[in-house]
Amino acid sequence: MLNQPLKDTVTRLLPQVQTPAQYIGGELNCVVKDHRQVQGKLCLAFPDTYTLGMSHHGLQVLYTIMNNDPRWACERAFTPWLDFEALLRKHNLPLYSLETFTPLRDFDLVGFSLQYEVCYTNLLTMLDLGRIPLHSKDRTLADPLIICGGPGAQNPEVLAPFVDIFVIGDGEESLPWLMEKWMSLRGDKRALSRKREEVIAEIVGSTTWAYAPMFYDPELHADGTIAAIHRTRSDVPREILACNITQDFDDIKLPTRPVVPFVQTPHDRIAIEIMRGCPWQCRFCQSTVIKRPLRVRSVETIVQAALESYRNTGHNEISLLSLSTSDYPDFEELVKRMHEVFNPLGVNISLPSLRVNQQLRSLPKLVKGVRKSGLTLAPEVARDDMREQIRKKIKNDDLFEGCREAFKNGWQRVKLYFLIGLPGERSVDLDGIVDMAEHISAIGKEVRGRYVEVTRISGTACRRANIFSGPASICASAAATGRSRSSSTTSSAACWKVF
Repeated sequence: MLNQPLKDTVTRLLPQVQTPAQYIGGELNCVVKDHRQVQGKLCLAFPDTYTLGMSHHGLQVLYTIMNNDPRWACERAFTPWLDFEALLRKHNLPLYSLETFTPLRDFDLVGFSLQYEVCYTNLLTMLDLGRIPLHSKDRTLADPLIICGGPGAQNPEVLAPFVDIFVIGDGEESLPWLMEKWMSLRGDKRALSRKREEVIAEIVGSTTWAYAPMFYDPELHADGTIAAIHRTRSDVPREILACNITQDFDDIKLPTRPVVPFVQTPHDRIAIEIMRGCPWQCRFCQSTVIKRPLRVRSVETIVQAALESYRNTGHNEISLLSLSTSDYPDFEELVKRMHEVFNPLGVNISLPSLRVNQQLRSLPKLVKGVRKSGLTLAPEVARDDMREQIRKKIKNDDLFEGCREAFKNGWQRVKLYFLIGLPGERSVDLDGIVDMAEHISAIGKEVRGRYVEVTRISGTACRRANIFSGPASICASAAATGRSRSSSTTSSAACWKVF
């Protein structure tokens, strides 16, 4: 059910903006449904640009799950660049979904994925452009339900006035449940005489992982930090817990027909999540806390999903995603199977987030013969003694020997992630980052006859509060080119208690 008049107007404006293909939809594998044939419409709104949003694996997962249900039409929207935003405002046009050019205000539910704090203002921009009241208190039952999930939902108070419900934990089961519950209550004849807040209260009162800020009152310390959060009504949860998938992880369908963007994106490849969670408990890491318990997919499920995705997209690279890919229980078997299946097809296998351990030394030989991409490693700090303090039990010797074996087997680039600003940090720890990068590059020269490319990504780690709990600061990347990009993460527990 295409909004043709809006599409025609937008099409006439597109020659005035950069990268117009990100605003037209119609990509390979996108799903367009007739709104007259479904029970409800939801929009997955990513509060950042199209290229970044289309690189996000979680969006593809939820898009697939929701569109596999014939009751719902699930569409996408992204934050426009400044040039297109200016045109939308100048011509009084609403922000719309890519599938059918439906204004955001006309959806039943709009869900935002909060991946980092710097995108929070983009959420407000999208609500404003989508003609949705900014504050939750100003919305009625005629307006869409505004929900947020992702790592940023662990620190919800910043956006509390603007969001109806924060979803804590996994989205694969919580989003379908929320959509069904909202549509059921909203369509109930009793809803005609009920206030919107009563319907939302019934939703969050029916589960333990949905947080509706309108029903809680934060108590603050003198410095502005939260001392406690008090309920304002008794029928909402006292304790907010994370939603964890109850099904077998193999039963959660992977997006084997991902939408293929018209424009190049940072992660222009197939992504297969092989494992969720991490067996380690590094003191600085948010994900190891919020993604518990550890869940893995079988080797055969991964290989078949990767093969089906390749056939449906034509991508020539597959990324095996997890917090620590080399900690996958059947890692060697998986790498060998991927090599057997995809080496004849000329498809590259990317192994991000590799843990520096003894296994790193044998990895290059496992994937010998496959076209090589760069190695991504996270030593976090440059010295072994400092690494003990953050409970990251890896050794520099394993890192150096692993890189040596990689260079022998054809790798040409290494990307290293570091944390700066850790409690007890010394000047020698910072100098060690440069020394480590230079040492690895020199190893590359020994093996390959020339220096290899080593990129150092450095980020401020955390503030010392209750042993590394609390918000993390902005991360800055410092690549060999001297250019930088900023992002940030948050760190908090996966369970809140209110009184």
